[in-house]
Amino acid sequence: MKKNFSGLKIILVEPSGPLNVGSIARLCSNFDVEELRIVSPKCDIFSLEAKKMALKGQKFLDHCKIFDDLEKAIFDCDLVLASCGRIDVSKDLFFESSEDIFNWISSLKKINNLAIIFGREDRGLTNSELLLANKTFNIPASNNNPSLNLSHAVSIVLYELNKFPKRNFNKELEVLNLASSKQIHDSFLEIEEMLLRVGYLLKHTSSAKISKFKKYILRANTSKHEINVLRGIVHQINWFLNNSKKN
Repeated sequence: MKKNFSGLKIILVEPSGPLNVGSIARLCSNFDVEELRIVSPKCDIFSLEAKKMALKGQKFLDHCKIFDDLEKAIFDCDLVLASCGRIDVSKDLFFESSEDIFNWISSLKKINNLAIIFGREDRGLTNSELLLANKTFNIPASNNNPSLNLSHAVSIVLYELNKFPKRNFNKELEVLNLASSKQIHDSFLEIEEMLLRVGYLLKHTSSAKISKFKKYILRANTSKHEINVLRGIVHQINWFLNNSKKN
């Protein structure tokens, strides 16, 4: 059965193990991933170790795209998911199970350029990096040792993602209407600038307060139309502020 998503990107943030990178390149070949993207690698991803693990996934190493920050790696994607195995994340962050996330994806008609982010082997993704994703999920594991090996986590996610679409053959599918990661990011840059300008935020605390607001927007599954309305309000306030000074 044809998948309801295309252009799947696997994004690794600062991987430090060439064996993991090679194994993930092989997984990309196993599960028809379109592209492997790596943000600021901390190892030689073209090393002999990586190539030995990649086998038929060698092309994903040869043609992987390397970025210097995560924002650049995801902003051409319509839907961005982030995997997290950390237990010390902010209590305000909302996580769904991988099963719920992929079941939801299988209910959608078509997703172009789906990205899944995986964090560092030793400490995962930061709270600010997690906020760049539309949805965050974890893979259920032992409470005593919830953090999986990077390549193992990727294998589980790709298996689950490819399994779920087959369960909704006769289901009427919905259209993906979430605001993209880039839309939300750009909107909050404008919101933060405006709130600093009117004195509601202070420079040294603005990042923390804006993060709380962004968590609410993400949890609300804000649509493209809704984020455009919010942006329109900000633009109108900025217009008023600019023109009121002239009178």
